[in-house]
Amino acid sequence: MMSEEAGEMMVMYDDPSDQRSLSLDDTSSTEESPDETRLSLETTSDTVPYIGQRFGTHDAAYEFYSEFAKGCGFSIRRHRTEGKDGVGKGLTRRYFVCHRAGNTPVKNSNENKPQRNRKSSRCGCQAYLRISKTTELGAPEWRVTGFANHHNHELLEPNQVRFLPAYRTISDTDKSRILMFAKTGISVQQMMRLMELEKCVEPGYLPFTEKDVRNLLQSFRKVDPEDESIDLLRMFRNIKDKDQNFRYEFTLDSNNRLENIAWSYASSVQSYEIFGDAVVFDTTHRLTAFDMPLGIWVGMNNYGMPCFFGCVLLREENLRSFSWALKAFLGFMNGKAPQTLLTDQNMCLKEAISMEMPATKHALCIWMIVAKFPSWFNAVLGERYNEWKAEFYRLYNFEAIEDFELGWRDMVNCFGLHTNRHITNLFALRSLWALPYLRSHFFAGMTTTGQSKSINAFIQRFLSAQTRLAHFVEQVAVAVDFKDQAGEQQTMQQNLQNICLKTGAPMESHAAAILTPFAFSKLQEQLILAAHYASFQMEDGFLVRHHTKLDGGRKVYWVPREGIVSCSCHQFEFSGILCRHALRVLSTGNCFQIPERYLPLRWRRISIPSTKLLHCVPSDHAERVQLLQSMVSTLITESAKSKERLDIATEHVSVLLSRIRDQPVLPQEENAVVITVGAPSAVVILLVHWPLGPLHKNSYVRSFDIFGTCLMLLEEVGPDSIRHPKVEKITMAWANDCLARNMLSRP
Repeated sequence: MMSEEAGEMMVMYDDPSDQRSLSLDDTSSTEESPDETRLSLETTSDTVPYIGQRFGTHDAAYEFYSEFAKGCGFSIRRHRTEGKDGVGKGLTRRYFVCHRAGNTPVKNSNENKPQRNRKSSRCGCQAYLRISKTTELGAPEWRVTGFANHHNHELLEPNQVRFLPAYRTISDTDKSRILMFAKTGISVQQMMRLMELEKCVEPGYLPFTEKDVRNLLQSFRKVDPEDESIDLLRMFRNIKDKDQNFRYEFTLDSNNRLENIAWSYASSVQSYEIFGDAVVFDTTHRLTAFDMPLGIWVGMNNYGMPCFFGCVLLREENLRSFSWALKAFLGFMNGKAPQTLLTDQNMCLKEAISMEMPATKHALCIWMIVAKFPSWFNAVLGERYNEWKAEFYRLYNFEAIEDFELGWRDMVNCFGLHTNRHITNLFALRSLWALPYLRSHFFAGMTTTGQSKSINAFIQRFLSAQTRLAHFVEQVAVAVDFKDQAGEQQTMQQNLQNICLKTGAPMESHAAAILTPFAFSKLQEQLILAAHYASFQMEDGFLVRHHTKLDGGRKVYWVPREGIVSCSCHQFEFSGILCRHALRVLSTGNCFQIPERYLPLRWRRISIPSTKLLHCVPSDHAERVQLLQSMVSTLITESAKSKERLDIATEHVSVLLSRIRDQPVLPQEENAVVITVGAPSAVVILLVHWPLGPLHKNSYVRSFDIFGTCLMLLEEVGPDSIRHPKVEKITMAWANDCLARNMLSRP
């Protein structure tokens, strides 16, 4: 049986002193049958509006009615406003109605303009609250003069009403949090879960939904492109002011709008000096928020971890844009082009590389090709797709070009792919992706599946941060900095690990002291396998094959006096790690240490020099500095094996440091030629003023040794510690004589 209180609420209240039409719009009716109305029975008398109820402002009345509506299971909206006759009387009456009041307005269709297919929830509901302005007590206030709670639709349950748009609100504090989360690149689902944990609410009970968050983020992106470009350039200038080693380039179109922009960080340039021999240029991504193609230069460091080299945003993917991007990248890296460059199948990019980097070997990323296989061949091959894919990988890993091409023809015949255009294109480009054609070029292991996943994971870290263009750039910087820190931590952890020697061979212990754990593990695999191979000396070298094979094998050439060894499998040229065949020949020839040239600097235990060191050390000395770092790393590794070794190393290094600090430091004068003369007891630096004008900003004259080798410790090299106790001028005749004998090189 319905309560008396609820029964009173089913009638329409109206103040006779404020008689006005109760029609909510031109088409709705003011009378409803009690049988067609629904009312929440959970309201109480102190929360129910009543005639004569007073409020200080109309906003206060709206908030009160909104809370009442939420408890009943509906929401409200502001409807009609009225004013008294006469000028300056202002607003005197307001109507608040159910969100389903009124009927759907008829829109004029326009065939030339696309129409949004949106359904309306309006059904002519007559529930309303009317307030009128009065000044009976002197101060203006608002009084309820009409109220009806008749609904011709179902009312929502408490756990459903919170999903109505009127009750889904995002506070200013939450907006700030969401924007901060968006900068970090986390997903909307992760944002929601974090805020649920912060507010200690159950999942799904935040005052807003995922759709509201996505709409909010979309509103952040609705920024004038010109303002966005101005903010981005201002941001880059600010970064440049703080860090002179930050580098960026941009172009403007004919309308003076940002067209292309590329940038790189100081740590990226430093990494490229050592690890820029093999580079991936990934152009497969787009910033969807701005519809701009994105290019990212990535490499691999000596610990097998991805390292960021640079980033570029382009307006178009054409030859002109790619040529500009490659020129900008070369400018960042002081004109040094990589030995090999891996890219996607983009013919414009291929042409741009041949123009801007003619000496670089261009190849296609195999993982980018394989990622397209499901869309290319799944429907064509059906159940045989996995069988074909296994055959493709078998052919891909062949060593001989002849074997690959014969196997490819057999594969096409077996699977009936003679007319498939993707197969035709792949074969036409085979020299750019198939390993038999690439083994003589260095790729630092970036063609393997494991390394491709690592690189993709690194790139994906900042791709989702697309609220604003400047925010994306910030997230790139954060990801690069995070990767640098994580790399330092992993480097430390790898160096602290005890190396497990498995063969007992002297070559193994020698390599373990020099190579990073990542590189040593690769070499150790080859050393273990080398024991299973037999070597046969021939007139022009050695033939090496597995002990179970009676024919075939690899040809190895070894020149002991010069320390040169090479194998027909080209593994060292491809990965920088000696193969099992070459190691077997070295072992047979009583070689107990791997020749220095086959322990590449890029795989040694060296850390990236600090910015200060790289920018103060002449480019001619960079390789010697890196070699010194490797020697110091080896010294620490060997010294840590016993207390006696540590004592000897500490004593001698202390004496060496004292001697080094007594020597003058390389001056940083642009208008000078620096000649380093080594002597058994001291090092004298002579300053010669160049007679033919100032040197180029980044030019240095090669140092040369007369009596010995000049040894410098890295810590003592830097622009802040220039000490030049004795500078002697050399006569022009002596300088010209040095030039004539090629002892100095003119810049």
